[in-house]
Amino acid sequence: MEHSSLVSIGLPISLFLIMVGMGLTLKLNDFKVATLTPWPLTFGTLAQVAVLPVIAYFLAQALQLDAAMTVGLVLIAACPGGTTSNLFAFLGRGDVALSILLTVVASVVTIFTLPFFVNYTMSQVMDQTVVFELPVVKTMLTLFVIVLVPTMIGMWIKKIAPAFAEKSEKATSVFGFLVLAAVIGALMVQAGDGIWEMLKQAGIAVALLNVLGIVFGLGVGRLCGLTRSQAFTVAVELGIKNGTLALMVALSLLHSPEMSVAPAVYSVFMFLFGILMIFYGRLTGVGK
Repeated sequence: MEHSSLVSIGLPISLFLIMVGMGLTLKLNDFKVATLTPWPLTFGTLAQVAVLPVIAYFLAQALQLDAAMTVGLVLIAACPGGTTSNLFAFLGRGDVALSILLTVVASVVTIFTLPFFVNYTMSQVMDQTVVFELPVVKTMLTLFVIVLVPTMIGMWIKKIAPAFAEKSEKATSVFGFLVLAAVIGALMVQAGDGIWEMLKQAGIAVALLNVLGIVFGLGVGRLCGLTRSQAFTVAVELGIKNGTLALMVALSLLHSPEMSVAPAVYSVFMFLFGILMIFYGRLTGVGK
């Protein structure tokens, strides 16, 4: 699987196109607006790139997960929110502008934080006789090229061709979902009969991580002064992760199908929890 064209070529290209789609939703003025009320953006970004990976690490220790599963859990936790998180925030009547900015800012910061958390975790849990190291410089350059650059391209397209950008936004979101589904499907086919064991191993861990992230966003967010709508939006960002990015790192940079199990299972579970968040948002009227 790690040497297939789907992973080595298709996944990075797909992620690049998905991030272009994110850029299509942004304007420079969006960032100016965020500076007027910086605390929700600061809190949400720190929760995504720093707090959740720490929660994932200690959760893995508490559940006594094996090394590969632990690294995979921290990897998906260290990823920024996915592009579909903006859709879930919108459907749940959260703060959509904040959701978009949280996704973009966390995507930029992740270039630096993701290699740190993954390498630290591997240094703590991996067998020292097995050489597994995420190349920091290569990872940072890769994330820069397939995360930040395409986002800027998307913003440029939106500026010069706003009508085209508006029409293309939905298509890129659908494309991203299809790519993620294809990679998860390929992993399941490769796993064969072992898929149920994988689900048994990772299911409880990813479900708990999802719940803890959502609870942190809703509860701690409110305690830290966020409005109900802002806290709900942070919770959505903590729950809906960029699974495509996590799989790309696990399969293309770490070359480890075992480490991709937790991100793959999480990518399935997060949509179920996302739907529950939409119902919660609408029933409680968080956006009112």
